Amino acid sequence: MGRLDGKVAFISGGARGMGAAEARLFSREGAKVAIGDILDDEGREVEAAINESGGDCLYIHLDVTSEANWQDAVAATVSRFGALHILVNNAGIGGVGGLVEDTSVEAWQRVMDINGKGVFLGTKAAIPEMRKAGGGSIINISSQLGIVATDNTSAQYHASKGAVRILTKSTAIQYAGEGIRANSVHPGPVVTPMTERRRADPETYAVMRSRIPLGRFAEPVEVANAVLYLASDESSYVTGSEVVVDGGWVAQ
Repeated sequence: MGRLDGKVAFISGGARGMGAAEARLFSREGAKVAIGDILDDEGREVEAAINESGGDCLYIHLDVTSEANWQDAVAATVSRFGALHILVNNAGIGGVGGLVEDTSVEAWQRVMDINGKGVFLGTKAAIPEMRKAGGGSIINISSQLGIVATDNTSAQYHASKGAVRILTKSTAIQYAGEGIRANSVHPGPVVTPMTERRRADPETYAVMRSRIPLGRFAEPVEVANAVLYLASDESSYVTGSEVVVDGGWVAQ
């Protein structure tokens, strides 16, 4: 008996890193899973691996900044699997660090579009189908840096992840009466392609580890386990909350 038996989930940014870990875990727990990404080759590899292991996965090309892409992705998911119960807004990018005054409008906008607008568009596209299904669970991947700031991360990254945190709460309040829950997950540094550059620099890597009480980066599955809880009926009374998975970073 899987924790997501009978559920249909859509995960953005599902081609690698945390999104791929979430897709594999959800499938093992009984969900039918659609994943969206712009990394088509890697996305199809995840799709094939899940299907070969006995799961049911669909890969869909998705630019999260496009409302039309989102509408098509949700429609394709429902066409294939019959419903949509779970949305994980996982897609996101980092931002090059620097002072606010040195940040270009273009750099600011790109991060805000993918990390902020992308979550908004995914939520907007999914809600009508969740309503038809009688409820659902939206899980938005923010960051510990959506709660606290650092001196070596870009202002636009902080701002985008803070926006995700509050958008989640707004969504939760607006749709609680329809049985649609919304929660945010706030990972600390995770061993994914997005952190590869920083992990490759010994000095930067040491500084980042020194700020984590547990002394290490998370593995993707450690975040996926928290997402699974919020996606499942085990969290049926949890909405508008934030789950911090950061090795103790924000407790300091």
